[in-house]
This record gives sequence, structure tokens and C-alpha cells, in this order.
Amino acid sequence: MRAAVITGAAGGIGTALCRGFRDAGCRTIGIDTGKAAGGCDAWFELDLERLCTDDDYRHLGFERLSTALGDDDLHVLVNNAAVQILGGTGELTAAAWQRTLNVNLLAPFLLAQCVLGRLQAARGSIVNIASIHAALTKPGFVAYATSKAALVGMTRSMAVDIGRAVRVNAICPAAIATPMLLEGFAGNAAALTELAEMHPAGRIGTPEEVAQAAVFLASAQAGFINGAVLGIDGGINSRLHDPL
Repeated sequence: MRAAVITGAAGGIGTALCRGFRDAGCRTIGIDTGKAAGGCDAWFELDLERLCTDDDYRHLGFERLSTALGDDDLHVLVNNAAVQILGGTGELTAAAWQRTLNVNLLAPFLLAQCVLGRLQAARGSIVNIASIHAALTKPGFVAYATSKAALVGMTRSMAVDIGRAVRVNAICPAAIATPMLLEGFAGNAAALTELAEMHPAGRIGTPEEVAQAAVFLASAQAGFINGAVLGIDGGINSRLHDPL
């Protein structure tokens, strides 16, 4: 059976990714910390920062992942997990900077290394969930934006490096209606409406739209798409915010 491995599986986009790949005929294996992921067939807890800093923990985690996959063909690795530590240039600590790069950049690379042989054998693919912050950002997002820009760069570099056997693509969402985003606007409906109207599409995106894009990028129909960066942004990436 085909399998999909999805990190950050307990979040809003992660849950939609698990359901989307399961609906597409994959056995979905969710990875997250703290709580079980919904919409997936199997789940196990893995601390992605510790994966980057503790060799013994990393080897154990990779063994658990191999056990979870069993004899399945690995169709896709979706690197969705991320941390967003806010802070300006004069405020960020070295620890916050390193944690951001570990979880958002190094962990996706190490996971790709771990399953590369399985992906090559199955002619599978990698989908990295980056962010509009890879190209367009705002004050206070220095570490997060840097990590996502690097993830996009890694996507393109890996497509060149392993693209004959494993396709590697990225998705850059703008505002997506996850529970976390909506909770941030609780009691401030006007601000949420203003955010939606900033997008030329006149709304924010849904987790399901991100999942549908990932399912497509991993499908045979996208077989010649490699090293691509797909914006799921409602057109905001094209908008100039000059005064009218």
C-alpha cells in the first residue's frame, strides 16, 4: 500500500493533509508532539528539535518511523511542522533562532535523508509546507521568515540533487483559516474581515485547499513538476500596498 508521512499532523493544516492523502488512497502516518493527530491511520510522537540535537533520539525516532511504515511504499513525505517564534532583530535570542532553524529547516532535511531510499524505490516525492513569509514578510518575523526562505531554497536544491528519482516541491500559503489563526482573532471579527479583504480573492484560505494542492503535487498528474514553489495565497503575493 502507498503511505504518506506527515509532520505537524495535529494542527489545522496537518489534519487536513492527513485526511486529504487518506482520501487519495494513502495510509497516512502522522507525526506530532503533545496530542494525537486526527484524520490519520497511524500516529507517533516525535520532538523535531530533539531530533536535530540528540543523536540517540534521532536514531530511535528513525527506527520508529521505519516500523510505522512497515512494508508500505512511501508515496510522499510532507514536511508541515513548524514553529513561529516572533521577535525583532534586536530581541531574538540565539536559542530562539536555533530552535526555529532546527524545527523548520534541519528536521525536514534529516527526515528526507531518513526516508530517501524508500522514496527512491517508490518514485515518491517530498512536499515542503513553507510560507508566504519566504518572500514577503513583516516586522517581528525575522527567524520564521528566514527559515521559510531557506526551506524554499532547500526545496529547489534537493530537486536538482535527487530529482531524477524523487520530486521535491513546496507550497507557500498565505493566511489560512486554521483553529490557531481564528483563535488569534477571537472577539475581533473586524480585524479578521480586514485580513480577508487584503487578499485579492477577498477571503483567507482553508486547510483543505492546502491539502488538495499537496495531494496534487504528490500525484502522477504532477509528474513533471519538480522544484516548484506553489503559492496558495489568494493573490496577495501580487498586491502592492501603496496608498490609494
